[in-house]
Amino acid sequence: MFIIGIAGGTGSGKTTVVRKIIESLPIEQVTVIPQDSYYKDSSHIPMEQRQEINFDHPSSLEFSLLVEHIRRLKCGESIQQPIYSYLTCTRASETIPVLPKKVVIVEGILILTHEPLRDLMDIKIYVDADADDRLSRVIYRDITERGRTVVKVLDRYEKTVKPMHLQFIEPTKRYADIIIPQGGNNQVAVNVMKTIIEQRLLVSG
Repeated sequence: MFIIGIAGGTGSGKTTVVRKIIESLPIEQVTVIPQDSYYKDSSHIPMEQRQEINFDHPSSLEFSLLVEHIRRLKCGESIQQPIYSYLTCTRASETIPVLPKKVVIVEGILILTHEPLRDLMDIKIYVDADADDRLSRVIYRDITERGRTVVKVLDRYEKTVKPMHLQFIEPTKRYADIIIPQGGNNQVAVNVMKTIIEQRLLVSG
């Protein structure tokens, strides 16, 4: 099994990089484990308090479960991946069954902040992008997908997203084996990653 970690700031283009990598691979050989599925359940606190959750702080994630799941996949076992809703800030009672495959991509802004998780990765990638580009993507995503207003998005960006990026996410560049500037628009870097994965699959048979 080849485990790839893809990190980077909010709106950096990680999802685009992941999509471009996997579109060239046989679907039966690759699975993606999103960090976002492992946010802690907040059903025990009032809705107004849930709206103030800092999703850009490592403490918001249940890293122990994510690490356990990656280890189980490496051992050839299936897992039940949580389903998390940003709208309600809760986990669904249902889960997604995930089978072990030759390539496992772990994707999320904070995945390189946790040493036990980093240690399970065969290659670590950091997707880099200008702050202005990231902010414009965050505004569009949070309005269309998470029901937030422009004012709410900008307020959250200044109070949590930007400072958390500088404190926790940007420093994880030093753990990356490969840094991809310009996010998913960097086709050369994406092609390099595709070649590395294809060669690994050939070696493993």
